[in-house]
Amino acid sequence: MADSTSSLLMQAFAVIGILFISIKLLSFVRVLLSLFVLPGISLSKFGGPETWAIVTGASDGIGKEYSLQLASKGYNVFLVSRTQSKLEALRSEIEKKYAVKTKVYAMDFTQNRDSDFAFLKKTIADLDVAILINNVGLSHDIPVPFASTSEKEMRDIITVNCMGTLRVTQLVAPQMVQRRKGLILTMASFGGILPTPLLATYSGSKAFLQQWSTALSSELAPHNVHVQLVQSYLVTSAMSKIKRSSATIPNPEQFVRAALRKIGRSGGAQGIKATSTPYWSHGLMHWALATFTGTMNGIVVDQNRKMHEAIRKRALRKMEREGKKVE
Repeated sequence: MADSTSSLLMQAFAVIGILFISIKLLSFVRVLLSLFVLPGISLSKFGGPETWAIVTGASDGIGKEYSLQLASKGYNVFLVSRTQSKLEALRSEIEKKYAVKTKVYAMDFTQNRDSDFAFLKKTIADLDVAILINNVGLSHDIPVPFASTSEKEMRDIITVNCMGTLRVTQLVAPQMVQRRKGLILTMASFGGILPTPLLATYSGSKAFLQQWSTALSSELAPHNVHVQLVQSYLVTSAMSKIKRSSATIPNPEQFVRAALRKIGRSGGAQGIKATSTPYWSHGLMHWALATFTGTMNGIVVDQNRKMHEAIRKRALRKMEREGKKVE
């Protein structure tokens, strides 16, 4: 009797093990298909000639690439960012390369001025806005313990990443609902899925965007408006302070190309509604973390803390060498 029970238990465990492995293998196959094989939704579904794409944080890095690549697809582009001279330079570049219209507006999102949003609302009222790229974002100057974070830095990060994104989207979404199509794409960060000590305020702001985008996608889906949060790990940019690309760290052009090709595909963000991790190395990393450790795992969080403590020490030493004030 004991031998029979033991045999049944072994068989049960074997079946469970086979099912577990099969599920993980199936998930991995889905990731590979999503990242490397299956196409995303064509941008032409959202608009065509004479329709507009609004890009916030447009003048540098990823935002600049979204502007250029959408213009190359025939979209008129409305560029919103802080620095007028950079916006004018980008406008000139786009108009020389592509037969599209451009508008620019210099706006400091840290100020959260009602007059800025009122101007945007008035300006876009007569535009057929097909795409909104919520790219504007702000992080900490260097990794910093939360208790030592200045009030201004905390306020600016939340104001830009959260309020700025929400207020612009609230201006654009009603028009998309009325026209019954559109794309709202919001840039996120692994800081929103991996709690990031020493970048706690930034990490929290990006986690907020995850929850908000998922909820918004459900609200707008009945109106045929597609909402997607785009996750990224490291990309060469002024914000990441990484200057050289590699096999696993794309430049903005490579990253944006992947993001626009994979609209509607989850990439590495398997099972997370309205979310995509489209660049291949980021997608594989996201899938592996979620599958084998969990993004809230204590060991993962502690390793993240140690990494950012080391980054902070290097940054402080550099500031000391350059004679800059150390907070």
